[in-house]
Amino acid sequence: MNVDARLARLVARYGLDEVASERLAALLELLATDPHAPSSVTAPAAAVDVHVADALSALEKTPLRGSRRIADIGSGAGFPGLVLAIALPEAEISLVESARRKCDYLDRARAVIDAANATVVCARAEAWPAGLGRHDAVTARGLGPLALLCEYAAPLLAVGGILVAWKGAVSTDEASAGTRAALELGLEPAGVVRSEPYPGSAEHRLHMYAKTADTPSRFPRRPGTARKRPLGSRR
Repeated sequence: MNVDARLARLVARYGLDEVASERLAALLELLATDPHAPSSVTAPAAAVDVHVADALSALEKTPLRGSRRIADIGSGAGFPGLVLAIALPEAEISLVESARRKCDYLDRARAVIDAANATVVCARAEAWPAGLGRHDAVTARGLGPLALLCEYAAPLLAVGGILVAWKGAVSTDEASAGTRAALELGLEPAGVVRSEPYPGSAEHRLHMYAKTADTPSRFPRRPGTARKRPLGSRR
């Protein structure tokens, strides 16, 4: 199936309109032609599945459709953040990325797809005070262990908000550490769902954590501390 046909099926599957279809096609074109695109998967025939379909899979598996303020941390090449900005035009999407080169690409991509609802935040998640406590959802894809993601996300979420993490296979130890970290941060595990974004996809999981209480005031910790001294490890 060619890229246009695959995009058409995705648009139909997720109830998107023709404008969204055109913007997704433009995003794929930029990814394929920009020499500075920060992804190892850039060919449209692969990227339509690996990036676009994978990002959209959360719309039917998680509460993201109802979110109005979303922070995509470690946004990289803009997946899932830019795809969500296209699919959810009424939502405010913050693309949080600390690497300047990637921020520059995100700015170009945002302009190409005319995503007025997306903003590039060139900062570490732990060093973004303007984002604290104001998001309905935080998304993260391929960014790190669950405990780390919980620590990055919790301070950015409002009570009642949700972290959605795209992950592959997760060990029992990682899952347990994620739960322990979540509880320390005012989060609770809210389920793990199998996503099947494209035929033949394997080990695709969406891990969710709900914010049920205020995050302790000692968070966020100083930039880099979450990786150096991760929460959730057994002492």
